Amino acid sequence: MRDSHYFSSKPTAEDRRGLIRTILRGKRYEFITSRGVFSAKKVDNGTRILVENMVLPEEGRLLDMGCGIGVIGIVAVRERPGLEVVMTDVNQRAVELTRLNAKRNKVTNVSVHEGFLFEPLGDMKFDSIVSNPPISAGMRKVVFPLVEGAKERLVEGGTLQLVIQSNKGGKMLAGAMDEAFGEHTVLTRKSGYRVLLAVG
Repeated sequence: MRDSHYFSSKPTAEDRRGLIRTILRGKRYEFITSRGVFSAKKVDNGTRILVENMVLPEEGRLLDMGCGIGVIGIVAVRERPGLEVVMTDVNQRAVELTRLNAKRNKVTNVSVHEGFLFEPLGDMKFDSIVSNPPISAGMRKVVFPLVEGAKERLVEGGTLQLVIQSNKGGKMLAGAMDEAFGEHTVLTRKSGYRVLLAVG
């Protein structure tokens, strides 16, 4: 049964809260978590590698796509207080937890939206789009549309930054980024993951 999968809009798993304490980019964070959201017990390796290596603009607008409990966006705005950070997820519980975590970590200048990919974002454009994409929800159904949509949503010179396990769709994702953007670069390789970057 996968009906309580984190990519469900309304997870059926019991909303049993927990707390993750961790250090990211040298700063301490606390994240409220629950069952029915992505990586409910810890900051997963892919997200951690992405957060430690993502390239952040000094100002402008950054999108944390598929934000889960808000790790990427919350770290981004603490590192770059001049950024406007937008976070979105299809999972209602994840959206609720992200709002709580933004308050818990005392970050402002963030907004959290519920919906599929870019649908809840109106005509917003971004200087950077960062995501640990939900590979298990489907490359063709979710991940490819994310890459294609990012091309239209980035300002000129804006960046798309994605993390993926090298042996679980790494070549497919790199190919999709090349098709949409013309090329990509590898920011880092670590523990079987790659962080890929494309410039709009």
